[in-house]
Amino acid sequence: MTIAASEQISVRLNERGISVARGTTLRELRRAHKPDADVIIRNGFPHRDDVPLEEGDEVVLIRRGEVPSPEEMESLMTARHGPGVHAKVKVARVGIAGCGGLGSALAVALARTGVGALLLVDFDVVEPSNLNRQQYFVDQIGMEKVRAMAANLARINPYVRVETRNARLTRGNIADIFVGCNAVAECFDDPAAKRDMTLAVREGLPRTPLVTVSGIAGHGPAGQIRARRVFKNVFLVGDNENAAQPGRGLLAPRVVVAAGLQANLILRLLLGEIGQDDNE
Repeated sequence: MTIAASEQISVRLNERGISVARGTTLRELRRAHKPDADVIIRNGFPHRDDVPLEEGDEVVLIRRGEVPSPEEMESLMTARHGPGVHAKVKVARVGIAGCGGLGSALAVALARTGVGALLLVDFDVVEPSNLNRQQYFVDQIGMEKVRAMAANLARINPYVRVETRNARLTRGNIADIFVGCNAVAECFDDPAAKRDMTLAVREGLPRTPLVTVSGIAGHGPAGQIRARRVFKNVFLVGDNENAAQPGRGLLAPRVVVAAGLQANLILRLLLGEIGQDDNE
């Protein structure tokens, strides 16, 4: 029997538009299209209860342990982050200057957020002393950091395009290397390198947002670390006081907090939530 158009509704299932009979429930949809799915996401939220579908619903059916195709990965990102968020971040390109504690944690956060392209720049290799706070593994000791980080990101989200430059950044080459990025993150330990990065971006890439970090060492209260605007297109994350020094090292908890604030600020910039004159 043919179902009249008035008795059907339109929904999206794993990023495909389909029509179903009005009153169809989530479990009925699963039985008809992917009966082995054990996770049902409706409009960005996991559902355990069986509820009727509504016009315009977006549903993703997932089978645990199954590696998603590029199309399914896209639908998962869209479902969990929301269509408006994913559509903007998947076309963005973010530059990361330095792949140490901050840069490696930031790269992981942005890859998990589905940022379309990441440019990783560093000249160093993974050392044993890095493992207290950096997102590498023992078997990667001796590898170029950019190569090791690219390998780790490919395991997290193989559909993010990762570009690498094994190079030392200087005030003279920063603008050329990061041209075309929608935002750039400064993730250095050295104060002189931080200064050169800020000056180079302000002079050579004046319309590109730069997110810098200062004051994240030690184990003081995480709430001291915050994000704020310091120039028109330059933002600072940290407490601006607790620099690394003898007796006050860089520890994973505060480093990860700062990297998370960097990632969140970059996300807000990509989404257009921070304007030229807004205070952060």
